[in-house]
Amino acid sequence: MSVVMDVAKVTAKGQITIPADVREAVGIREGDKVVFVRMDDGSVSLRSSNLEALTRAQAGFDGAAEEAGLNGEDGLTNLIKAARRERAVGR
Repeated sequence: MSVVMDVAKVTAKGQITIPADVREAVGIREGDKVVFVRMDDGSVSLRSSNLEALTRAQAGFDGAAEEAGLNGEDGLTNLIKAARRERAVGR
């Protein structure tokens, strides 16, 4: 379901001020860059570039834990212990 959050006016230079409630909902802070994404249905989504980068990174790692043989917390705990042992030996 789509919900109109707010309205912004476009200036003669093509600029807008993103309303505070929209910035908060999207996670945009001062100094952040934003990404405009055209969706499959033709609509455009506004996203924080920081969150977009994180989303793409997460998608890139999707399935990597399973491929590495990490199954649940025990697998992760064992990997951390092995890494610590290797680091201790290297000192």
